[in-house]
Amino acid sequence: MSRTSGRTDEGRGRLGSVLSGLAVALGCVLFLGGFAWGAIEYQPYTVPTESMVPTIKAGDRILAQRIDGGDIKRGDVIVFKQKSWGDMLLVKRVVAVGGDTVACCTNGKLTVNGKQIDEPYLAKGQAAESTQIPTVEVPKDRLFLLGDERSGSLDSTAHLTEAFNGTVARSAVKGRVDAIAWPMDGMLARPTGFETLGGISSPGPLRLVLTAIVVGAVLVLGGAAYGPIATRLRRRGRTRTELAGAA
Repeated sequence: MSRTSGRTDEGRGRLGSVLSGLAVALGCVLFLGGFAWGAIEYQPYTVPTESMVPTIKAGDRILAQRIDGGDIKRGDVIVFKQKSWGDMLLVKRVVAVGGDTVACCTNGKLTVNGKQIDEPYLAKGQAAESTQIPTVEVPKDRLFLLGDERSGSLDSTAHLTEAFNGTVARSAVKGRVDAIAWPMDGMLARPTGFETLGGISSPGPLRLVLTAIVVGAVLVLGGAAYGPIATRLRRRGRTRTELAGAA
């Protein structure tokens, strides 16, 4: 093997090592940064009851974005704590906000501000009318909540005789549920039935967080694997060259 060839291989090896190191460093930043970002943005919870079936089942591990209660919109699934409902975190769906008028049912559908709401997240065969709701005006800065399992959920309908017509203050919100982490059912479906009443919430940055973690892991593993693979390939190349020269 000539000196020029040897120097070329050495130069390529050094460049490869530099690029490998950069890939590992960038991968570590993305991987660890993704986890840190996720920890800041999201809080995991375990759902205690079946009140959100079939969307969320008892025992499911969910990820709720830490979000101010003032940013909650119709259709959002929230984690909250209301003292009069029990001293524990609960998960329900927001169907009406302050200033809305909610009732059930018209043609078997929930109505908000006189508009019928399509609710595809309810179980098949379960009509919204399984829970009767008198006409309720939601006070300012309050939320009217229902479980997706309408026949057995202890939601706003079970607290209508309390102050504020069974509604919950926005300040009671601890987070908005974006996804089911375990079992890995993924992101919650968007509640498009509420779009006729105005905008609905956009998902949080969970997909970006997961992308950063996955890309970071790939870069770390790829960069770490480059060195041994490149060394083995160079050795094979030298062996072939030497055999060819001997022949």
